[in-house]
Amino acid sequence: MRALERANQIRTRRAQLKRDLKAGKVKIEALLLDPPDWIASAKVFDMILAVPKYGRVKANRVLNHCRISPSKTISGLSERQRAELVAMLRR
Repeated sequence: MRALERANQIRTRRAQLKRDLKAGKVKIEALLLDPPDWIASAKVFDMILAVPKYGRVKANRVLNHCRISPSKTISGLSERQRAELVAMLRR
C-alpha cells in the first residue's frame, strides 16, 4: 500500500510540474540540470512536450539532434546529453 501511495504522490507531483512548465512558472533547463528525485524516472520526451511551443515533431527533432532516445528517462541522461539538450532548449 505504501508503494501505491508513493506512486500516486509522484504522479500528482509530475502532473503539477507539467502544468507549471506549460504555464512558464518552471524552466525545463533547471529541471534537467538539477532534477529532483521524484522526476528521475520520467521520460525526457514527456517533459519536453509540456514546454510551450514544443509538440511531438519539434521534441523528436531536438532529441534526434542530441542523439537521445525518446524513451530515455531524465536520470538516464549522460552529462553530455544533458548539457547538449539544455543548450538546444535555450535557443
